Amino acid sequence: MSASLPASPELPALPATFRPTRTRVVLLSVGLAMFVVITAVAMILENLGPGERTSFVFVALLFFGVLALLSRPRVTAGVDGVTVVNITRTRRLAWAEIVRVNLRAGDPWVFLDLSDGTSMPALGIQPGIAREQAVRDARTLRALVEFHGSGVNDATRNG
Repeated sequence: MSASLPASPELPALPATFRPTRTRVVLLSVGLAMFVVITAVAMILENLGPGERTSFVFVALLFFGVLALLSRPRVTAGVDGVTVVNITRTRRLAWAEIVRVNLRAGDPWVFLDLSDGTSMPALGIQPGIAREQAVRDARTLRALVEFHGSGVNDATRNG
């Protein structure tokens, strides 16, 4: 952790889930509103046949499904490691696989530097609508990674 950051936050009880709650609420609310409006329009229009009405409802479901998929990202820290759920992929990481948690100014979400030299985005922590919450979540995840990845927890478990 860099010197400019305040002291490590208190570690939460595990499992701890981090997700962009405000973004999720907005996406699901807009998806539901779009579904209701498009379906209502399909039912109100008198000159539509049953197939056309069905296609309207199908398109409304498709829009809602895409927005629900975009609201899926989360990061769950558990006793054995971290599960990163992004839009279409889920990846389970052991604590030792995560070298560093990064959220730099201007980053759209947290990046995890991994022990194999790669970097992985973790869309579950994103500063878009709720920057302060994302910074807190990133600091908490960083503290968890430093604690569990360093072997400190092994000494406390065995002693």
